[in-house]
Amino acid sequence: MKPVVTWIVIADGTQARVFENAGPGKGLAPVDGLRLEEEALKTSEIVTDRQGRSYSSVGHGRSAIEPRTDPAEYRETEFARRVAALLDEKHAEHAFKRLIIAAAPTTLGDLRKALSAATRSAIMAEMPKDLTNMPRQQLDKQFGDLLAL
Repeated sequence: MKPVVTWIVIADGTQARVFENAGPGKGLAPVDGLRLEEEALKTSEIVTDRQGRSYSSVGHGRSAIEPRTDPAEYRETEFARRVAALLDEKHAEHAFKRLIIAAAPTTLGDLRKALSAATRSAIMAEMPKDLTNMPRQQLDKQFGDLLAL
C-alpha cells in the first residue's frame, strides 16, 4: 500500500519551507528545491522616490499623495501567491495528498485566497503561527499529533 504523503508548509511573508511526511513515525524531511525566500524589505527600501504631490481643489495648499497599497504588504501578498501557485502545481502532479499550513496570520489568509479549490480540499490543518525560525527537531514535535492520524 502506498503511504499517504503529507506536506507541511511553514511560511511568513518572505520565506516558506516545505517538509514531507510519508506516514506515521517517519518524521519530517525537507522537500528538495522547495525553500522559497526573498529579502525582507521595509517600505522605505522599496520606494525610493518622493511621494507625488497634488494641489488642493480649494486654496493654494499642496499635499503628498499616499500610495493605494503599502509596497511591503504588496510584496508579501505576491510572495504568498507564488507559494500558492507552486503548491497548486505540485498538488496537480500528485506530489502530496494532504497539506498542513503553518503561517503567520496575514500570510495564512493570503495563501487561503490564492490556493485553488482542489488544493484547499487537501488541507487537513492550519496553524496561524509563524514557525519559520523553529528548528526542524522542534517541528517534528509540533506536528507529531497531526501526523499520527
